[in-house]
Amino acid sequence: MSPASPSPSRFDRLWLTEAIRLREEHAGPLEDAEANRRARAAGGDLAGRIEARALWLAERDGLTAALQRWRQGAGLALLGLLLLALLSGASLGFAALGDGQRPVNVFWALGSLLGLHLLSLGGWALGLAFAGDSGGTLGRLWLWLSAKLARDARAAQLAPALLLMLQRQRLARWGLGFVAHGLWLLALSSALVCLLALMATRRYDFLWETTLLGADTFVALTRTLGALPALLGFDLPAPGLIRASGNALPGGEAARQVWAGWLLGVLLVYGVLPRLLLALLCLCRWRRGRARLALDLSLPGYRLLAERLQPSSERLGVRDPAPTAVPKAQVDTAPAAAGGALLVGVELDDSRPWPPALPEGIADAGILDDREQRQRLLERLTRCPPAHLIIACDPRRSPDRGTLALLGELSRCAGQTRVWLLPPPPGEALDDARLGDWREALERLGLAHGTDAPLAWLETGHD
Repeated sequence: MSPASPSPSRFDRLWLTEAIRLREEHAGPLEDAEANRRARAAGGDLAGRIEARALWLAERDGLTAALQRWRQGAGLALLGLLLLALLSGASLGFAALGDGQRPVNVFWALGSLLGLHLLSLGGWALGLAFAGDSGGTLGRLWLWLSAKLARDARAAQLAPALLLMLQRQRLARWGLGFVAHGLWLLALSSALVCLLALMATRRYDFLWETTLLGADTFVALTRTLGALPALLGFDLPAPGLIRASGNALPGGEAARQVWAGWLLGVLLVYGVLPRLLLALLCLCRWRRGRARLALDLSLPGYRLLAERLQPSSERLGVRDPAPTAVPKAQVDTAPAAAGGALLVGVELDDSRPWPPALPEGIADAGILDDREQRQRLLERLTRCPPAHLIIACDPRRSPDRGTLALLGELSRCAGQTRVWLLPPPPGEALDDARLGDWREALERLGLAHGTDAPLAWLETGHD
C-alpha cells in the first residue's frame, strides 16, 4: 500500500507513530507483517523503521485521513474560539463604558476589563508552577473541541497521543499556552479598540465612589496603576483631579481626556502587553522544543518492535565465513534487480504443467503453497520490485480472504500487476458463479484480471 496523501511532516510522523503505539497498547497488536517487511526494506536506524511501520499502518487503517480530519476540526474549533474572543472583547468594552448616559465608575470599568483576565493569568501561572504542565483553560477547551469536531472514531487516540508526545519535552504547556494567551490577546485587543471607538464618538464622564475607603486610598491606587502607563506616554491624573472625581463630576474636557488616557494605558500595560509577551514566549519555547521531539525507544511498545524491525543478525552483520558450497535454491527466486517481469502461481495443483513456456527476460517465481514461501518472496519483491507482475490463480478454488490478502500484498510490491485466472484442465468445466466471485473480488482490490494468458503484456508492458 503506497500512501496517496502527501508525505506527512516530521511532527505528524511522530504523532502518528505515537497514536499507533497507543492503539496497540489498548487494543492489542495489529496485523503488521507487510508493514514490518517494508520498514526493514527501507533501512535506517530503529527509530526510522518504527516510523515507517507506523506510517504504513496509519495509511492502511485510515488513521492518516483521520489526522487530516482532526486538523480540520482543530481549525474550525480555533476559528470559533477566535470569533468568541473577538465578540467577548467588544462586549467587555461596551460593558465597561456603557451608553454614555451615566458617568463611568473608573474602577468598576477597570475591574470588568481586567478582572477575569487577571484571574485566568494567575491560574495559568499557578498551574505552570505547581502542576508543571499548564495549558490554560482555553487551551484545553480548544483541544477538546478539536476532538469533538473531528467526528471520527479512528481519531480517538490522536489527542491522547499528542499530549503524551508533547509532555515528554514539556511542550503541552507551551503549545496550549500559546493558544490560550493568543485568544486572550485578541479579546483584550478587541476591548481596547472598542474603548477607542466609543471614546472617539461619545462623551464620557469619569468618577469613583466609596463608602468605606478614603480619598487617599484612591489617589494612591490610581497613581500606582498609572505609573507604568505613564512611562509609555499615557496621562497620569493629578492628585487634585482624582480627589475632585470622588466628590463631584469634574467639568471640562481636559479631565475627561486624562481619565480616558489613564484607563486605556492601564488596559494596554496590564492586559494586552502581558498576553502578547507570554504568547511570544510560548511560541519561542514551542518551536525550540518541537525541534527536539523524538521517539522514546525505551517504551515497552517500541522495545518489542526492535527484534522484528532490526533483527540481531542484521545488527551484528556477517560473523561466519561463507560456505564452500551453497545448496541449490528452489525455483521461486525474484529478479535480481528492480524492474523486469515476473510470473508467480498461487496454490496451483499438479493437474496442469507449470510453468508455461516463457519468453526470454521473464522470471518464474514458482508456485506459492505455504507461508514460508510467501514471506520469502514478499521480502525479495519488497527489496527488488518488478515492473510487471502476473499472478496465476486457479478459479476453481474459492477466493478466500487469505488468498485475496496475498494478492493485494504482491500487487503492492510491483509497478503493474495482472491476475491470470487459469482455464480448467481439459475435460473439466469452470463454474461460472465461482468465476464471478473471483472477478468481483479482484475488482474490489482494483486488480486487472482475465482468463487469457497475458504473457505478451508481461514481456512488453502492453497488450
